[in-house]
Amino acid sequence: MNTILTLVSNPATPAVTSALTDDVREAIASAGGTAAAPNWLTPQVACDIAFTGLTLRETEACARKALGDAPVDLFAQTAEGRRKKLLIADMDSTMITVECIDELAAFAGKKAQIAAITERAMRGEMEFEAALRARVAMLKGLSENNLATTLSQRIGLTPGARQLVRTMNKSGALTILVSGGFTYFTSRVAQIIGFAEHSGNNLVMRNGALTGEVEEPILGREAKLASLIAARKRMGLRESQTLAVGDGANDLAMIQAAGLGVAFHAKPIVAEAAGARVDHGDLTALLYFQGYRKRDFVRG
Repeated sequence: MNTILTLVSNPATPAVTSALTDDVREAIASAGGTAAAPNWLTPQVACDIAFTGLTLRETEACARKALGDAPVDLFAQTAEGRRKKLLIADMDSTMITVECIDELAAFAGKKAQIAAITERAMRGEMEFEAALRARVAMLKGLSENNLATTLSQRIGLTPGARQLVRTMNKSGALTILVSGGFTYFTSRVAQIIGFAEHSGNNLVMRNGALTGEVEEPILGREAKLASLIAARKRMGLRESQTLAVGDGANDLAMIQAAGLGVAFHAKPIVAEAAGARVDHGDLTALLYFQGYRKRDFVRG
């Protein structure tokens, strides 16, 4: 069997039980397919189920119906080439738990206003570049100390971030952090997590304070896609050898252009259009989708 269905739950709340895998296998069989016994990547957290007789999407549909409201993510794929050689990842609300610009906005007393614009942009209801310019304008006058405090006190890493990046680094993949946020944060977050490269937007600062401007051109949806394509060509990789992950509308183009494109706890427009989605698990789900076992993970 060269097609595999992977079931993954959040390691903090393991939910992939033997009874659940039996239900999934029975659903596949009832639809005319054949499913092997589960190959456990981590007991109760993640497993592979090899199958035949159904298409990938048919298998996913059977599994979703069998799972019901169980907090389990799933992804069906061919076994060949599932380990990727390039990871390109969004930062805000993907590799870290917050939107940096929203946290900065608290120092300007404008968090609610800026967060509302961020939400609209991430849902695809507002053009990203215009949204970024409008938000940065409201940050005028903030100091570098405000940036430093945001980094040290308000930014947390998403569970599994270090394990994902460092495990892929060890396996020989290139890891790139690409953000519509700011290089002040991408440079530091990339180092903390272990990314080999990073890119973002540059805030304009004069006399120690933000001017309310961002350097052009702005790194948005098309620039993220271009970063993926450029890295892929530089490494001589096929599309199928790439992995992209993000949560917002400005991530969708790169997600759809990757061999494994993952919507991570994403906005509806992204989750519905992505080839794979993680709604329940942490970032180690991306390792399980590639067939890594917990013992293969590099500790964060």
